[in-house]
This record gives sequence, structure tokens and C-alpha cells, in this order.
Amino acid sequence: MKFIISLSVAMALIATCATTAFAADPKPDAVIKTKSIEARVFLDDRIKADAALAADCLTEARKWLDKNAAEAAASRKEDPQLFKGGGWDFERKYAIRSVVADRYVSVLRNDYMDTHGAHPNSDVNTILWDRTANKRISIRPFFTETADNGPTMKAMMKAVIASLKIEKKKRDTSETATDEWFKGVEPSLLRIGAVTLAPSTEAGKSSGLTFHYPPYAVGPYAEGEYVAFVPWETLKPYLTAEGARVFGGARPKGDADEPQ
Repeated sequence: MKFIISLSVAMALIATCATTAFAADPKPDAVIKTKSIEARVFLDDRIKADAALAADCLTEARKWLDKNAAEAAASRKEDPQLFKGGGWDFERKYAIRSVVADRYVSVLRNDYMDTHGAHPNSDVNTILWDRTANKRISIRPFFTETADNGPTMKAMMKAVIASLKIEKKKRDTSETATDEWFKGVEPSLLRIGAVTLAPSTEAGKSSGLTFHYPPYAVGPYAEGEYVAFVPWETLKPYLTAEGARVFGGARPKGDADEPQ
């Protein structure tokens, strides 16, 4: 009898833990599920608190869901054997990285894709949202000029590569700190990398720019993602009045070690 009671208690505890774990699982904000794919989208709570930003992210996300569902269906039709282990598994997460001057919101968009290849793939991109205008913007308003191969972009690229070399040295992967791996980093807003405004020790300010690179972008897959940091002081000669207003302070201690 004692054994039976103990077993019952244990089973009850397991059931409670399972229920709690299930309840704790976040509910996707958008999802699509077919025999070829299951894909989910999550917005963090801070994005959901901003109706305009949330709507913008979900509009983009639903297009992403539909596009991948169509590609999965086409691939299944072409070669059903690719799906003998089940459908593809995709996930996209939107999360706020920083809010500067209570206006400029930097959002990280992380994708996970498993199409039953040698290994799953991941990607990272960014959004810079202007709360005042309720729209996506670039970093152009912060700089006097951002022409391809212009002085601002050349200085930015030089600083990005220097930061990547430091990060590779920390990881003991200096052997891949080569021009070959950095050739995708170009002095162009569209080619230099996905950018966010880094947080700062000074309230309402940004300490500089962080550039986010997925696996394969600036190193082999095994090295994972990289984040390059460019302090605002490096770009001070190229700032507009608005840039001078939003940049200041230093990068918070530990920011480089936190998931971004």
C-alpha cells in the first residue's frame, strides 16, 4: 500500500509539472500548419504593447508564413521522399533590443528553419521603428551622408571588421578573420549588416551601433552568430544634429555577453 501511495504521489507530481510546463509554453501570435510545414511566429510582450509595431511585424510575418508554406508544398509535390521524416519546422521571433529617446525602437528578428538538411539553419535581421512616424526607418537620419563607398560607410565598415576580429580572437577563431570571410561586409547601408541601436549607460541614449550576422555570414556555420559593436564616438564626425542627440554614454557592461 505504501508503494502504491508513493507511486500515485509521484504520478501526480509528474502530471502537475507537465501541466505547468505546458501552461508556460508561449502561444504563437501567428501560425500555419500543414502536412508539409509547421511554422510559428512570436512577438515579445513589449512589441505587443505597441499596437502599430505589433501590426507591422505580424503583417510581415504572415507573408513569411505563406511564402514558406507555398515552398514546402511545392517541394513535397516535387519529391515526397524529402518529407518522409515529417514536415518542415520554422520559427520566427521578434524581440525589442533597445528603445532610444523614447522614439527609436530596435527590433531583432530571429529565424529558425529545419528542412531536414544536414542541420537546421538560422537567420537574423533587424527593424528600426520610429514611434513618432509609426513606420520603419533606416539609420540615415543620424548621419550627414550614407552614400555607398562614402566616408561614413567606409568608417563604419572599418570599425565593424575591427570589432569582428576582436570577437574572433576572443573565440579563438582568428584563422577565419580573413578578407574572404569579410567580403560580404561592404561600405553600403544595404550590405554592411543588420543594424540596431545599442543600449547605453546614459538613459534615453544609444552607445553606438551593433551589427548582427547569422551563421555563414562572416564565419563557418560552427562559429554561429556574430555581433559587431561600433561605439558612437567612432562615428561622431559624421553625425547629424539628430544623431548627436540620440547617441551618448557607453555600452552597458555585459551587453556583449547577452543574447541579442
